[in-house]
Amino acid sequence: MVFPSGNISSHPVSFILLGMPGLESVQFWIAFPFCTMYIVAILGNITLLHIIRIDHTLHEPMYLFLAMLAITDLVLSSSTQPKMLAIFWFHAHEIKYHACLIQVFFIHTFSSVESGILMAMALDRYVAICFPLQHSSILTPSAVVKLGAIVLMRGLFLVSPFCFMVSRMPFCDSQVIPQSYCEHMAVLKLVCADTRVNRGYGLFVAFSVAAFDMTIITISYVMILRALLRLPSGEASLKAFGTCASHICVILALYIPALFSFLTHRFGHRVPRMVHITFANLYLLLPPMLNPIIYGVRTKQIRDRVVQGCCGKDP
Repeated sequence: MVFPSGNISSHPVSFILLGMPGLESVQFWIAFPFCTMYIVAILGNITLLHIIRIDHTLHEPMYLFLAMLAITDLVLSSSTQPKMLAIFWFHAHEIKYHACLIQVFFIHTFSSVESGILMAMALDRYVAICFPLQHSSILTPSAVVKLGAIVLMRGLFLVSPFCFMVSRMPFCDSQVIPQSYCEHMAVLKLVCADTRVNRGYGLFVAFSVAAFDMTIITISYVMILRALLRLPSGEASLKAFGTCASHICVILALYIPALFSFLTHRFGHRVPRMVHITFANLYLLLPPMLNPIIYGVRTKQIRDRVVQGCCGKDP
């Protein structure tokens, strides 16, 4: 790498991604389970999108949001995994400066979008269970598209300043990032300047997005639970809750590792680096892999379509 003279580079040519420091000798083998998970994520989400596209009975709000979630998962997993596998298998540790900023942009934008889509799906379940007769008139296809557009624009407007602010800051001589991909805080640690504004803004974005979405999700499910407890038939109540169970599993799969990784980056100085890096690698891959499996197993229409496609017969 070539830098201007002195200890500070205003525009580094590239960064070095270490992958999983301390496990260099076994990174080649660690890559195989990650590759398998990535393949499952790609095939699962593409299959989900194909089923929703060809089956017109699935052109309903719940499945349209699910299609948005699948697209988001494809972007999230593909923004990190190919480079990570290249590091583990081919020792391709270098990443160009602008490619690193693009990776930061995609990771944080679509993490926000994924959270927003899960929030929109909770609203859909609330309207479907609490206002079943008005569901189709409230959540029309155009309303679903508008909600998706709002969630996407929120991510774009909140995350774009990350890259803009970092791109205008000077960097130190050290260009080493001790993980497998470029993340906002990891890049910020290489800056040779006061980063309090950047850190404060990062915390504001993360907590405002998570707090808003989780508040809406929590309120939605409290109202759903109240509605289910009023149902006279226990079977009807169980069936209605079954439609929400898969969504709850997906929410937990996203928020638990994501919050752990986020909080460890900022406050978990006593957490072993290997634990932190492992969670950082998994939280962008586990939800994209698990989401199509969870919905495929728990949603009868999707499960029947998969069986029909695999076996070549009606389910």
